Amino acid sequence: MPYTYEYPRPAVTADCIVITREPVPRVLLIERGNPPFKGCWALPGGFMEMDETTEECAVRELEEETGLKVDTIHLVGAYSKLGRDPRGRTVTTAYLAIADEATAATGQDDAAKAQWFPIDALPPLAFDHADIMRDAITTFKHLTL
Repeated sequence: MPYTYEYPRPAVTADCIVITREPVPRVLLIERGNPPFKGCWALPGGFMEMDETTEECAVRELEEETGLKVDTIHLVGAYSKLGRDPRGRTVTTAYLAIADEATAATGQDDAAKAQWFPIDALPPLAFDHADIMRDAITTFKHLTL
């Protein structure tokens, strides 16, 4: 059913942060294959479809971009800072998945690469993903104590 609104609407995205339980935890990042931030590292994620929840979007985007499937995710937070995405007004919801260890992941869809990084040696991140990562690490620590 088409809709016409007098007021503009923001786009909605979801991101999925995967952190391992290894002695030195690792985080799965993707290298962006398209603008904006082409060639930069980012969290796996993308735009929500009209027939899915943000949770479903986060799980789908993780699998589409890395080949990794997860069953359980935990809410990290919602991010709506103005200017967080140069393509336009975008609100994201971020989720955390915890893996026992790093498993094979490959860049797929619009991700040029997928790679695991030690949690204490992350590269600069696109968008506001450094802010999201800080919150995800806090959530990870609370869930794994």
